[in-house]
Amino acid sequence: MANPPMDVARLTAVDAAGAARVLSEMRESALAGRRSRVAPRPVIERSWERVLRGGVDPDHDFRAAGLLAREEVRQRRARSPLRHVLPVLREGLLPVADVAQHIMVVADADGRVLWREGSPAVLRKADDTGIEPGADWREEVVGTNGVGTTAVVRRPVQVFAAEHFARSLGTWTCTGAPITDPRDGTLLGVVDVSGPLESMHPATLAWVDSVAKLAEARLHEMHLKSLDQLRAVAAPVLARLSGRALVVDRDGWTAALTGMPYTGRIALPRSPAPGRRWLPTLGLCALEPLAGGWLVRAGDEPVPQDAARVVLDLSRPRRRTLTVSGGSGSWTRELSARHAELLYLLTVHRTGRSAAQLAEAVFGDPARTVTVRAEMSRVRRYLADLLEHRPYRFRTGVEVTLHRPAPTPGPATAPTPGPTP
Repeated sequence: MANPPMDVARLTAVDAAGAARVLSEMRESALAGRRSRVAPRPVIERSWERVLRGGVDPDHDFRAAGLLAREEVRQRRARSPLRHVLPVLREGLLPVADVAQHIMVVADADGRVLWREGSPAVLRKADDTGIEPGADWREEVVGTNGVGTTAVVRRPVQVFAAEHFARSLGTWTCTGAPITDPRDGTLLGVVDVSGPLESMHPATLAWVDSVAKLAEARLHEMHLKSLDQLRAVAAPVLARLSGRALVVDRDGWTAALTGMPYTGRIALPRSPAPGRRWLPTLGLCALEPLAGGWLVRAGDEPVPQDAARVVLDLSRPRRRTLTVSGGSGSWTRELSARHAELLYLLTVHRTGRSAAQLAEAVFGDPARTVTVRAEMSRVRRYLADLLEHRPYRFRTGVEVTLHRPAPTPGPATAPTPGPTP
C-alpha cells in the first residue's frame, strides 16, 4: 500500500525543523529511486518526475546560468503587460511580505525574473541563491520551484524547503500563482512570495492567489477601458462609412463594427501596415491606422468560411510554410518547427486535440499544457477564426491540405513531425 502524502503545511506550522528533515529524506529517496516513508504531495511528485526525466542536476550551481543582461531585463519589463499591475501586486503583497521577512518575485511567461522587492535581509539572501532580475527559473532549469512549477501546472503552488529539487533551495519556501491574460488565457507570468521555511504560513497560498486574481481583474478593466476609448474614436469614423468595416485594437480585438456580424477578434498581420491586406474570413481589406488601433475596411462581399483553404507544406525540412487563401487573395507564413508540428497534429486529427493530448504528442508529457497553450495562442493570432479551441481544431468547412516530407532514398525515411495517424 502506498504511503500517504505528507501534510507539509500543518507539520511546518508545528515543527519547521522537523518538517525540513522529513522533506529532505523524502527528496533523497526520490533521487535514489527509493520509496520514502512519507509520500510527496502529488503536485510535487509529478514535478520531480518531470525534472528527473529532464536530467536536472540537484547540485548544479544555476545562479549565473543564463542570467540576462540588464538591458535585456529592461526591455522585457517594458514589453511585459505585468508592468501595468505592479501597483496591485505591491499593494497586496509587500506590506505583509516585508513584516514577515518575505520577498515578492515577479517573473514573465519564460520564467525570467523581472522584478523582486521586499525584506532587505531576505533580498541579500536571494542574491546568494540566484533569485535576481534576469535569472531563469523555469522548472526544466532550476527544478521544482514556486515560479517554474506554477508556470507548468497553471495553478497556485506552494513549495516547502526540500520539496525544491535543487539542494541549495532547501531553506526556502516559495508560493507562486499564475497571472493570465483575461482576454485569451495566455500565461503572462508568475507572482511569487518567498522566504525562510519557518516564516511561511499555510494561508500564504490563498493570499498570493487572491492578489494574482486582483491583478488579472485589473488587466481586464484596462482592456475594457482601452476598447471604450477606441470605440469613442471609431463611432464618428464608422458613421461616415458604408459597407463592411470594423475598428480593432493593435491585437485585433474588436471595438466597433458596421455592416457585418460581430466577431470578437480578427487576425492581423504580424507587423500591420497601412494599405491593402488580405485577412482570413474577411478577404481583401484596407487597413488605416487609428489612435490605439486600426480601421479595417473589408471588401464588398464576405469570404465564406467554407471558402477558406489552408495548405501546410512540410515537404522542405528547412522551410515549413502555411498558406491561407480564399476569396480574392492569399498569404503565406514560414513556420517554426514547433508550430509546424502542432498544425500537423490538427491536420491529421480533424476532430481536434486537447492541450493535454497535444502536450503528450509533442513533449511526451500531458502535463505540459502551459507550453502548448502558449504556442497555440501564438498560432491563433495569425489563424484567428479558422481555428477553434476546446479542443483545438480547424473549423468545419475549412479545406486543409498537407504536403508531407518526401521520403529519403535508402533504408531511412525523413521523419514526419507529429504522430503517424
